[in-house]
Amino acid sequence: MSASKPYEPFYDDPVYDVGDNFGAFDDDGNNIGDGILDNPGDILFHKRTRTGQKDNYSLGLGFSMTWSTPLDKNLQDLCKEAASSNIAMMQQLTANKRLDFEIARLKNCGELKLKGIQFHPRSPYYSVCADVVVNNPPRHKHPHYHTIPVPSKPELPDSESAVDLGGPLEIQSQPFSP
Repeated sequence: MSASKPYEPFYDDPVYDVGDNFGAFDDDGNNIGDGILDNPGDILFHKRTRTGQKDNYSLGLGFSMTWSTPLDKNLQDLCKEAASSNIAMMQQLTANKRLDFEIARLKNCGELKLKGIQFHPRSPYYSVCADVVVNNPPRHKHPHYHTIPVPSKPELPDSESAVDLGGPLEIQSQPFSP
């Protein structure tokens, strides 16, 4: 809804006196203008001037709806696929970072437990390593040494006979040529 107010169809426009008839003289001694207004600011009369205003009233009720259909559905599908791929990549990166964190926690907590180092059970940080289990911890806590016996070489019997060495020995004669 709109309206134009105040409505004034006419207004009185003042017309000022711009006469310059006195102040200088010509060669014959007659009064002429000198470039300065004789009665500045004096209003000679008022001229009635039309404003052109109209009473404008309007009341607009309406409803607007837009229906948009993409002309190239392939680009829209590519955009959705790219967004899905990007989301999946970010989720995988987050999962990788979480796995790296958990493996580092497992390794550090396990090494500390092997050394007998842990938080006090009443510590707020006790739960950090509470779920880490060390399987097959070493039985000996201090360095120690074991001797390993070296087996001796078995003695082989001396023999001058080939039969004693394990098999029959055949000698073939070859013809002699002079």
